[in-house]
Amino acid sequence: MTEFVLYNAPQSTCSQRVRFTLNAKGLDYEEHKLDLFAGDQLKPEYLKINPNGLVPTLLHNGRAVIDSSVIMEYLDEVHPAPRSFLPDDPLQRARMRALIRYIDEVPTPAVRFPSYNLAFLPHFQAMSEEEFMAVCDSKPLRREFLLKLGRTGFSEEVLGEAMERISRGIERLNGQLEDSGGPWLLGDMITEADIAIMPVIVRLNDINLGHLWDGMPAMARWFDAIRADPAFKPTYYSGALLTEKYPHLREKIAS
Repeated sequence: MTEFVLYNAPQSTCSQRVRFTLNAKGLDYEEHKLDLFAGDQLKPEYLKINPNGLVPTLLHNGRAVIDSSVIMEYLDEVHPAPRSFLPDDPLQRARMRALIRYIDEVPTPAVRFPSYNLAFLPHFQAMSEEEFMAVCDSKPLRREFLLKLGRTGFSEEVLGEAMERISRGIERLNGQLEDSGGPWLLGDMITEADIAIMPVIVRLNDINLGHLWDGMPAMARWFDAIRADPAFKPTYYSGALLTEKYPHLREKIAS
C-alpha cells in the first residue's frame, strides 16, 4: 500500500502547495489528477474522503487529511526530515501561522477572481442557466462566488476590489521580506508561509500580472529563490499552469 495518495488538480493553487511540500521532502506519492470541470471532486467516492468537495486531499496510509494549509503542517509533523518548513522557535512558528492566515484570507481568494474571469468563464457561458445553477448548488463552499461570476463575468467593481486586495497583499509580503532581511518571509529559512503564497505569485505571473511587484526588489528576489528550489520544477509539471491548460489565454492576455 502506498503511504501517500494525493487527490488534486494540476492547476489548483492549493494542490500546488501540497505537491511542493511532498516533492521538497522527497516523499513518494501516488497522484490522482481530478478534472474539476467534469465534477470529479463532487462524485460520491470523493466526497467520502473530502465532504467539502474541494482539492487537495491527502491520504496517509488510507486516512484522509484535507485543507492544504493543514496538510502542509501535517507533513512537517509526520516527516520533519530531510526538510522541515516549521521553525523551531515558537515565536517564529506563531508568526508563520499568522502569515498563512493572512495569505489564506486575502491574496489567495482574491486571485480566483481574475483567474475565473480569464480561464473559466467561457465554460460557464456555454451552459444553460439551469445547468449553471446546478453547478453553483453543487459547490456549497463556492456557491456565492460562482453566483457573483454568473455567466457574464465579474463586474468591474468586483474585479477592482479583488485586484486591490491582491496589490495590498503583495505590498505587505514585500514589507515582510524587507523586515526579515530575506530571502524568505521569515528570514533565512523557507517556511510553510513561503509555500502558501507561492501559487498565488506563480498564478499572477502566468496571467501577465507580474508587474504588480515592479519596484519591489525583495519580492522579485523571493520569486527567483522559490523558482530555483529543486521542488519547484516537479510541482509545476507540464499542464500545471493556467496558460498551459487553456492555450487561448496567451492570446487573450496579450491582446
